[in-house]
Formats: sequence, C-alpha cells, structure tokens
Amino acid sequence: MHNPQAASWSELLSGRNGLRSLALAGGVALHAINVYIVTTILPSVVKDIGGLEYYAWNTTLFVVASILGSALSPKGMDAFGPRHAFLLAIAVFAVGTTICAATPSMGWMLFGRTGQGLGGGLLLGLSYSLTRVVFEERLWSRAMALISSMWGIATLSGPAIGGIFAQTGHWRLAFWVVLPIAAFLAWLVVTQIAAKPAATAGTALKAPLGKISLLVISVLVVSVASLSDQIIWNVVGIAIGFGMSIGLARLDRQAQVKLMPTGAYSLKTPLGNLYACVALLSLGVTVEIFVPYFLQEIHGYTPLMAGYLTALMAGGWTLGSLISSSRQPVVANRLVRCGPVVSSLSLASLAVLMPLAPLSHSYIGDWWLILPLLGVGFGIGISWPHMLTRVFKASPSGQENIASSATITIQLYAMAMGAAIAGMVANAAGFTNPGGTPGAQQAALALFAVFTVAPALAAFLIGGVVRPHKADTVAESA
Repeated sequence: MHNPQAASWSELLSGRNGLRSLALAGGVALHAINVYIVTTILPSVVKDIGGLEYYAWNTTLFVVASILGSALSPKGMDAFGPRHAFLLAIAVFAVGTTICAATPSMGWMLFGRTGQGLGGGLLLGLSYSLTRVVFEERLWSRAMALISSMWGIATLSGPAIGGIFAQTGHWRLAFWVVLPIAAFLAWLVVTQIAAKPAATAGTALKAPLGKISLLVISVLVVSVASLSDQIIWNVVGIAIGFGMSIGLARLDRQAQVKLMPTGAYSLKTPLGNLYACVALLSLGVTVEIFVPYFLQEIHGYTPLMAGYLTALMAGGWTLGSLISSSRQPVVANRLVRCGPVVSSLSLASLAVLMPLAPLSHSYIGDWWLILPLLGVGFGIGISWPHMLTRVFKASPSGQENIASSATITIQLYAMAMGAAIAGMVANAAGFTNPGGTPGAQQAALALFAVFTVAPALAAFLIGGVVRPHKADTVAESA
C-alpha cells in the first residue's frame, strides 16, 4: 500500500518545489557560509586594519544580532508577508556585508558584522518558518534535512573560500563575492515565495522586544565574561547569564506577547523536551571550536588537514540528516532516541583519544580519530530533522511561526553559551597555563569529558516525546 506520508527527494527538488527549496536553503547557506568565511579571514583583517583587542567581538556581536533577528522573524513575516520579509532580511545582510567589505577600521567592521548577524538571523528564522508554509507536511522532514545540511556545506566551503582570499591578500573580496549570491537569492524569493501567507490569523503579531533585549544582554554578559582569563569572572558571567535566562522564562510564561510558544519552558510538555534537546545537542557540538588547535598542537597536523578533520563533525551532521530524513515513523523514533547516544559516546571517545599524542605516530592513529569526530555530528544529524518536524506538530495552534523561529533562537543561544562554557573549561584545565602540548592534552580531556554530558541529557529527555503510537505502527506497515 502506498504510504501517504512518503515523499521522494525528486519531488522536493524538482519543479517549483526545487526552486522554493533552493530559496529556503539559500537563506540558511548565505548566513552559514559567511560565518566560516569570516572566521577564516579574520586574522588577515586585524593585520590590515588593526583592532586585535576587539577580535572576539566580531563573533559576539554577530551571534547576538542573529539571535535578535531570528526572534524577530515571526513579526517580520506577519507584518510584511513572507516575500517582503525575506527580501528585507537579504537587504539588511547585504548592507552589513558591504560595510564589512569597505571598512576602514575595526569600529566599522563591528557595525557591519552586527548588520550581517541581524539579517542572517532573520534569514534563518524565515527559512525554517516558511518550510511549513510552502511545502506539504509530508515534505517537511526532507526539507528540514536539506536546510540543516547547509551548515555542513558551509563548514566545508566557507574556510576554503575565505582561505583563498586571505592567502592572496584580498580578504575584502571574500565579502564582495557574497553580494551576487544575495542578489540571486533575492530573485528566487521574488519569483517563488508568495507575497502573503496562505492564511492569516486576523490580528497583528507583536514582537516581545523587551524580552528579546534581555536575552541578548544575557548572551553579551556571558560572552564578555568568557573573554577573561580569570576563572572567577567566567563563572560569575555564566551565573548571571543563566540567572537572566531563568528570569526571562518566568516573565515570558505570564506575558501576553511571548518570545517562546506556550509549553516551551516546561519539561512536562513534548515541546519543552524538544527545545531542551535542541539546546543540549547544539551545546555539545560547540567543542569543534577547539578541535583544530588540539589536532595541530597534540597530533602535529597541518592547519589544512586539521580543518578538514574538524569538518568531519559537520559532515557527519549532514550525512546523518540525509540518511534519516526519509525514514518512516517507527524507524524515525528509534533514530531520535539513538542520535544523542551516538553523539555522547563519540565525545567520550574523543576525551580518551584526543589527548594521546602517541596515536598520531602509529599507522592506525589517524583512523581512530576520524570515527568519533564523524560520530559527534552524525548522532545529531540522524535525530535533528525529526526533532524539528516534531516541533511543528507539538506547537500550539496559532503559534507555529513562533515555535519554528524559537528553535533557531534556542540553537544560537545554546551555541553562545556553549562557546563561553568551553572556554571556561579549557582554561581551567590548563589550556593557557601550562599551555603548549601538556595544556592542550589536559584541556582536551576535560573539555570532551564535560561536554559528553550535554547529549547524554538529551538522550534522557527525548524518550518522553518519541513513544511509538498505533498510527505510526500502521503507517510503517502500510
């Protein structure tokens, strides 16, 4: 019997669906590739225009502005309609990119990066929200897999693009080449995305600007504190940041205009569990920021090879998403359960293997590192599309747009917190003191061991929202 839920890749990627898929995936790709391009060229930037003391703020302001943009995306779609909201996001991103390309100083660079983050955050939120609007439900999981895979593609292509321009001394061109891509994306949006949503609720959606500002400030507090080499300031900053987020949750529960959908803050609801798992899995993968350093310092890899090995984490995420997205409900439930376990076991393996320098001098050393690096992302990938689809289904009626954009807000917030916590753990373990190879070995052991806990907690929580139902069993056998 034909399964009404079955959908092929050819159906998603052909005809108008193919162009719409390209538009939504392009929105995520534009943001994601830019992240890795800038990470690669930033050393060249500070050598040219100065501002080394503000090096980290390029990432801090970008992520904070992305959180703001993703949180505002439901208001944008409600106020302007899908097409014009998307075009506004592209325009903001393009203006920020132009400022970065032409910047005479680090101050202007930071201003441009803020614009890029705001536009990129809007693009992320709108891309995920419009998946529910432009595609039939049976295409959702494949569409989510395609959109999520853009992060893997960005991790592979972004450093290559940035590296070419940085090595030739033309880092500004890395920004300029993004603008034609943004123009092509705008053309796709104009021709393929509807000007108005299929149905409107009849009431204007208000943006919770006060709570969004509080969320942004909490991230800034943690980000600023993480820059200090004093452990006490790291701990104080993280405590204040989490305290502010707890206070935000209490305010949002009783507010008329919500930042998160109803049930998002409670682990007693499926939606709350799903959001917690999204945060924990996003937190766990932030260890990748230290992997290139560990591979070079402990194992003696060249920067290029270390970059490619680090990209295995993103490649595993992409591979897992593509493999799992077409699975039927019963199998999907098993994958959602197994994914966090695979990620946690892979991090635990890295905690053992990464500090062992002798492995790099053996014939099998390199291969032992490849499998767990791939496994961290693969575990997330096989569960991610199905978790995001369940967010759509678990969201309260009328709050679907808020629920989907909140997923991006939570992911970005977890990444910001994860980076701060990773820095604190690494420094406390000896990353800078004693430093060198011994410090890197100690930091690798501590970092991977601590972050093993995040996906392990996700594995514990996810069980409550993937219990098989009779309908799923029938669909599987049909």
